[in-house]
Amino acid sequence: MTMSGRISQSAFDGSRLRVILLLDLYEGAQEQFLEAYEHMRNKVASVPGHISDQLCQSIENPSQWLITSEWESAPPFLAWVNSEEHVETVRPMHSCVRDTRSMRYSVVRETFPEQPRTPATAAAGLQSAVRVGDGVARHALTFTVKPGSESKVAELLAGYESPKAQVDDTTRLRRTSLFMHGNRVVRAVEVEGDLLAALRHVARQPEVRAVEEAINPYLEQDRDLTDPESARLFFTRAALPAVHHVAAGRPEPDGLRRHALYYPAVAGRGMDLARFLARQDEAAADEPDSPVFASTVFQRDDIVVRLVDVTGDLDLDPLAALGVKGPGKAAELERLLDGAAIGVEGSLDSERTLNRLLSHADMLPVTDRSAAAS
Repeated sequence: MTMSGRISQSAFDGSRLRVILLLDLYEGAQEQFLEAYEHMRNKVASVPGHISDQLCQSIENPSQWLITSEWESAPPFLAWVNSEEHVETVRPMHSCVRDTRSMRYSVVRETFPEQPRTPATAAAGLQSAVRVGDGVARHALTFTVKPGSESKVAELLAGYESPKAQVDDTTRLRRTSLFMHGNRVVRAVEVEGDLLAALRHVARQPEVRAVEEAINPYLEQDRDLTDPESARLFFTRAALPAVHHVAAGRPEPDGLRRHALYYPAVAGRGMDLARFLARQDEAAADEPDSPVFASTVFQRDDIVVRLVDVTGDLDLDPLAALGVKGPGKAAELERLLDGAAIGVEGSLDSERTLNRLLSHADMLPVTDRSAAAS
């Protein structure tokens, strides 16, 4: 597949995926860690899409380890890493590990000197076009609060002082956008530089820690951020990865408005729905009169959120706003969307129904904070 130069991030390019997990173990935990790894290795070997993995120990520092794995493509890995089965599988490792860092890469080129390949076979499973990118890493978190507490939670989340934007010499917080849909909260962040460093920086800020503690009584999933295991479990389950980002290849217009649209998928079809919306936004990026200037699709399990920067009001072009412009696209969305979950049942075959869906999918903006240009 040839990807547009305006697509800076995508899990849907069809290339094989290389996952690198860096681990720093507690002193004396090596044997316990090896036992936990054997348990995990046996589990992951049967996961669809998994090809291979390796466990490596540093020759310079015996407490530093590396796990690499290869996958047929990004979607099966994301389905696995975001699953409850994965959460339970890696749990025995937590008591052995002081720190971790996970990185995911599309395979672009590879060399097999002992097995020369033809150009056609050498390209199989490789990313066909190198993405240029915009220097921004995107991520989101989502969690639910107790019904009836929505207005109080929104007040708390909108009222705190923004943390310092500059993290270090190479990393900077660019934008934080927070939305709610019923009792579901979605917080999306944009970072220039190292995403993990930025997330850790934010978590250490007193004003952020205070508001996180303040909303704890209202969360449906209990957490204790002073307990590393509880915090790790919460943020693992709350992770809502960005699976696709595209921007139009034209100068950014003035007056863009940011919206988040919530698309609960039919059970088991979350990745399919995310892929459909990503392809729709790729097409929109090539349309000079499209109101959608940029789009980021986030997906975890059957939760899909589409963050869009648009010109004008959403209801001026509901088809483009929903990502269903084109023959048969509304019907395709209908097959993938759990409309009843957001109060829209029946066929999406009329303008009235599509407008109703748009109003129900459009999330409530709580706060949208951008750092001043440096």
